[in-house]
Amino acid sequence: MRLKLKNNSGKLLAIVVAIFALFILYKLYYAPGNGIEDKFIYLLKTQGYVILFAWSILEGEAGLIMAGLLSHTGDMNLFLAIFIAGLGGFAGDQIYFYIGRYNKSYVHRKFKGQRRKVALAHILLKKYGWPIIFLQRYMYGMRTIIPISIGLTRYDAKTFAIINLISAWCWAAITIVAAWYFGKQILQVIVWTKAYWYLTLPFILIVGGGIVYYFHKMTQKQIAHVADDLKQ
Repeated sequence: MRLKLKNNSGKLLAIVVAIFALFILYKLYYAPGNGIEDKFIYLLKTQGYVILFAWSILEGEAGLIMAGLLSHTGDMNLFLAIFIAGLGGFAGDQIYFYIGRYNKSYVHRKFKGQRRKVALAHILLKKYGWPIIFLQRYMYGMRTIIPISIGLTRYDAKTFAIINLISAWCWAAITIVAAWYFGKQILQVIVWTKAYWYLTLPFILIVGGGIVYYFHKMTQKQIAHVADDLKQ
């Protein structure tokens, strides 16, 4: 039974995500407020820690910024938000690690088109060791690949968990504290953005697209180097 659960961890994760999404939609529908924005703000204030934990498992920075802003306005406790967000980030990478550890055939089939990224993750781990576990949260396009790839290796699970937990709390603290400290300025920008969305939307698309393109090219460059090394 235990082995069966391990071999279906990817499906279990998808089911948990679907259940949580339905829960949020249900809460959002019945939340008091005149519009979707009022309902969402109310939900964040009343269910903020639950949402933060789940969001940290699935994504990351956007949820941390919101937690920082809610801490700035007094609707969240700063230290508790960091603690919970760190646990969520830790849980997410542990899930990916064990998907790689106990679902190797599924991973090889699912990531068939991303073999170069998996190879790059293995090379980075072999070359730099544990710092890659600590820094993988900041590596665009590799955040899911690296913990799964490490799970495919014989890397010690306890060592990974310890480094992952420390890394997750540091990641949460850096982002949440920054959003909390600059909360007033961020909220002013949000208000200005809502008022002049027709000016800010093109700017965000251009700048955001440029950043995504830059990191995408950097990742592709690293993958190309890996491909050359594998050919030699």
